[in-house]
Amino acid sequence: MNTVIDQMHRTVRVPVHPQRIISLVPSQTELLFDLGLGDRVVGITKFCVHPKEWFNTKVRVGGTKQVDLAKVRALEPDLIIGNKEENDQADIEALEREFPVWLSDVKNLDQAFEMIERVGELTGTIPEASRIHAGIRSAFEDLQPLTSPLSAAYFIWQKPWMVAGENTFIRDMLDRCGFTSVTTHLAGRYPELTDAELAVLDPDVVLLSSEPFPFKEEHISSVNMLLPGTPIHLVDGEAFSWYGSRMRRSAAYFGQLLVHLGR
Repeated sequence: MNTVIDQMHRTVRVPVHPQRIISLVPSQTELLFDLGLGDRVVGITKFCVHPKEWFNTKVRVGGTKQVDLAKVRALEPDLIIGNKEENDQADIEALEREFPVWLSDVKNLDQAFEMIERVGELTGTIPEASRIHAGIRSAFEDLQPLTSPLSAAYFIWQKPWMVAGENTFIRDMLDRCGFTSVTTHLAGRYPELTDAELAVLDPDVVLLSSEPFPFKEEHISSVNMLLPGTPIHLVDGEAFSWYGSRMRRSAAYFGQLLVHLGR
């Protein structure tokens, strides 16, 4: 067994080469696939939609917030990989009484790079993890942000309205694109807003994310009534919030978005 420290600064004892891994986080599930772990991953969540072949074939152990402990036990994992924000603390505490649980804590790009490298170390795929890290870093170094910054409100939920606030991975991605925050005065990482509170934000642009709430064309009009005249765009939530190997696509997506906004 190895003794490792996760991103929550917890000490975790894990096998030298874990062979029965469960992932409780969609972006990290895709990373495990891209690391080439194949049959070594035995369980995922119902929200782990990438890659499609795993979504269709791997055992699903519930959701990110409601893990089915019985299904986990039946799979007899020797490593569970989760995340501080995306998983429920009570679930994690129950799981770690029986299994090694390694948790990530990712609020910015550098912490995402650290997570990728550490998962590579955990799973014995260091060369693959380093290649993924290097590719993402290169893509972000080439990203050209807005020449004239725009203030943005990034919506993640409706009823109630919720926006991405400070100290979040989404906020870091917005910063790297050249957007400025209209939420610095709001408490919490994902503030809830009333219609009146939303109206006074007065952003230059509104970004409606495809997840966790699936904003679509029909939602644009309701936001436009509160912020008349403000440009509103539907954006790919995976590009802004998935902090695993999907980031290899994110910088290119951001570049296209910024061109569309008239960089």
